[in-house]
Amino acid sequence: MENSPEYLDSGTGGPLQRPSTPSGRSGPRTGWIVGGGVAVLAVVGAGAWAAWSFFATGPQPAEALPGATIAYASVDLDPSGGQKIEALRTLRKFPAFKDEIGLETDDDIRQWIFEEVQGSGACADLDYGDDVEPWLGDRMAVAAVDAGEDAPSPVFVLQVTDEGKADRGLAKIQDCSGGDGGAWSIADGWALVGETQEIVDRVAADAAESPLSEDEDYRTWTDAAGDAGIATAYLAPEAGQVLADNLGGLMPPLYGLGDAVPGSSTDLLPSEVTRGLEEFGGLAATLRFDDGSLELEVAADAGKSQEALDGADRGDDVLATLPDDTAAALGIGFADGWFGDLVDQFAGQLGGDLSGDELLDELSSDSGLDLPEDVETLTGESAALAIGGDFDLETFVNSADGSGVPVGLKVQGDPDGIESVLDKLRPQLDGAESFLGSDRDGDLIAIGPDADYRQQLLEDGDLGGSEVFENVVREAGDAAAILFVNFDAGDWLASLAGDDPEVEDNLEPLQGLGVSTWLQDDASHVVLRLTTD
Repeated sequence: MENSPEYLDSGTGGPLQRPSTPSGRSGPRTGWIVGGGVAVLAVVGAGAWAAWSFFATGPQPAEALPGATIAYASVDLDPSGGQKIEALRTLRKFPAFKDEIGLETDDDIRQWIFEEVQGSGACADLDYGDDVEPWLGDRMAVAAVDAGEDAPSPVFVLQVTDEGKADRGLAKIQDCSGGDGGAWSIADGWALVGETQEIVDRVAADAAESPLSEDEDYRTWTDAAGDAGIATAYLAPEAGQVLADNLGGLMPPLYGLGDAVPGSSTDLLPSEVTRGLEEFGGLAATLRFDDGSLELEVAADAGKSQEALDGADRGDDVLATLPDDTAAALGIGFADGWFGDLVDQFAGQLGGDLSGDELLDELSSDSGLDLPEDVETLTGESAALAIGGDFDLETFVNSADGSGVPVGLKVQGDPDGIESVLDKLRPQLDGAESFLGSDRDGDLIAIGPDADYRQQLLEDGDLGGSEVFENVVREAGDAAAILFVNFDAGDWLASLAGDDPEVEDNLEPLQGLGVSTWLQDDASHVVLRLTTD
């Protein structure tokens, strides 16, 4: 066995002795093990590549736009394989989608959109198979870009698969649209379409030097908005200043208030609103399908809302203890001094010379309450407004005193203090005092018109452990506020369909709706989630 190669031992650095048969020759089993190992590695590698390809999102339009992009919204018609499966599985639960849209996994969504647009009478002479399909990719975006003009320039981004055919296709689209205006630049698999050639050339050059996809603010906010989906939106910090400079001329005077400099573009914006826009730190949103649900997640600079949300991570403290057949509920956790802070912000947004304390004095005089203390006492540390699963609209409309209506407020706080506030409010209801009936248990108080439902609210229910709640409110432990709707509770949803079986069939797949908001790392997060059975 001349010239047999040596294999280095990673531990000693010396020759690695190969296993041998008693005769000293390499055994067939050794070859099988080595060959089998290589085969296993190849299979694992191929599987990993396939999984990455399946779940990866691929190139995105942000790569073709510059870091100076102010606003951006993109759509992915061919998202990752996981998104495709979730989207189809969710949408096909609704008969209207199957009957009216009828898309399958292998259908060309671009063609469906093209035919819908063409059906409205636009560019009737274009042929999708000849003029569009050979070059149009699956990803596209619209953006407002700082291209050196007086105002941000609108730019469209289209993914292209053949640059030459894209150029000819865009020329045909321009011709069928009248041939007036519009220009484009095509490079690296993307077509930039804008108002003038000067604009698109500058946008392309700026993007080549510093793309939006590598911009720190863009990456920070899109990462904060969670996993990629079928659509993404982004507002750069500079968008706040652009809005501050332009909204004033679009808004009517706000009760004659405002202290902006006369003659400026922000004349009609209260100074607090202008400052808030100028200090805006950015925002991103993602729309995606996930585990049988449609999600919209937004992450944004917390700004002034941080004062209200800081320490208010108790949105589910009372909400989670509601009866598990609750049809709808709103749960909120309250930070110390929340109402005073809210009024201060509102006074600032009104502009003028009215301070927060002065506004509180006026509200106290009009309501007969001592503000902000009475409102903060009434809401306690955490509260939930609930509607029971057997809620009936007809009973609600016809009940003069609210009896038989399962609606109530459950508060965790100081029941004695809350009763004192209720005693101030009841005389103002002019014969409808029963709507503020109350019962208590420990540090809990239930307020509402129906005595039986008040007792149900005071019990230690398990809404937080129900399947629907856990599906739609996955961030309950961190949330400052939660909106929850259970479409499966009672028959209230079916009653909305009336006698229309088609509407009833399309409502039937709905399971729940949840909206949660919380503060994390100085960013305000909101998730809206719609789930299906």
